[in-house]
Amino acid sequence: MPVLLLFILMPLIEIALFIAVGGQIGVAATLALIVLSTLAGFAILRGQQTRALAMMQGGLRVQPGTFLAEGAFRSLSGILLILPGFLTDALGLVLLFPPLQRAIVRGIGARAGVVSVRTWQQDDVVEGDYTVREPDPLGPERRLDDARH
Repeated sequence: MPVLLLFILMPLIEIALFIAVGGQIGVAATLALIVLSTLAGFAILRGQQTRALAMMQGGLRVQPGTFLAEGAFRSLSGILLILPGFLTDALGLVLLFPPLQRAIVRGIGARAGVVSVRTWQQDDVVEGDYTVREPDPLGPERRLDDARH
């Protein structure tokens, strides 16, 4: 149901923003802004492709999770900028800010399970060990056994 609501509300919000912005700055300037944001979105996606190739060729010098998260945010930002509309453009631009990216990754990480794997090999035998850590559903600040409460 929330997804259906999103698909109904987003176009209505975008149309209202087109009317409001077009009334303030004019039709030509509004269309120019939409075309420029689309070109910026394509440039970001093209830059992301070049960045990924350079990182793979030069060796991954950053943590793989960081590389993937940054790439995902840039790709999503590029796609949002390509979509016509001022709300999607604003969301695309906001997602380019690293502090917000880190906050989103921390928020997702707090709700995600973590699996850590260790392997070692001796001769022909490969042994492994893994640990699954489930996220705390209440979070550390709301646990009942927390001494702060």
